[in-house]
Amino acid sequence: MTYRLRNIGIAIALAVVAALLTTFYVTNYKRSVQHGESKVPVYVASHDIALGTSGSDVASGGMLRVEQVPRRSVVPGAISNPDQIQKLVAVDKIYAGEQVSTNRFRPVQEQGVQAQLKGNLRAIQVPGTGPQLLNGTLKDGDRVDIVGNWELPEGGSNHVSRTLLRNILVLQAPSTNTVTSHLGANPNEGFNVMLAMTDSQTTKFWWVVNNGDWSLELRPITDPSDSPEELNNSPTNTKDGASARQWRRALGGVTR
Repeated sequence: MTYRLRNIGIAIALAVVAALLTTFYVTNYKRSVQHGESKVPVYVASHDIALGTSGSDVASGGMLRVEQVPRRSVVPGAISNPDQIQKLVAVDKIYAGEQVSTNRFRPVQEQGVQAQLKGNLRAIQVPGTGPQLLNGTLKDGDRVDIVGNWELPEGGSNHVSRTLLRNILVLQAPSTNTVTSHLGANPNEGFNVMLAMTDSQTTKFWWVVNNGDWSLELRPITDPSDSPEELNNSPTNTKDGASARQWRRALGGVTR
């Protein structure tokens, strides 16, 4: 009798433990489900965000809005503050209504030159001599003008010169460590510069690169300004600043 009672007691105790464990599991599961269903604020894209868009533009350009979603629906890396992407750039397209995640952004430095190109800006790299490219002076991020000289009409003996393009961004300055590829090479040759231009500016620049002479002019950092546009040739350079008397003398005229 005692043995039977002991077995019954053990069975009852095990049943109570099982019931307690089941109750504990169900309670935790309900709590977990309720926690996962609770709403939390997240940032979503208010409209499509293009590849290459800077985080600062996203944060300050009205590209974000706050929505409430179930906690279990929050994507990995979802931002809780726009400042988290302030110094980053989008490496994937983000669609309207999609949660904005740090996983879709990378540091600007990792994107190199392409991170500095937007809209109709293009990167173009051209070779030149050291003096032509301001080698040793020019640095990444500088702004330059481009002055050109060419024949007008083409194939003729008359040349014109003018400032062709202004305020052009230097993406990559020529390296001061460039080594010429063979002995006896001109030390002023073998340099390259990469510039940022609009797609229409590149056609102007490429024409003078292939049909004339050109050089970079370094712009000032503080309060740069531009002179009125000019087109110069031999007569304009000869007459500019000279008096009528000096001009007649240059032409062989008789002065009194």
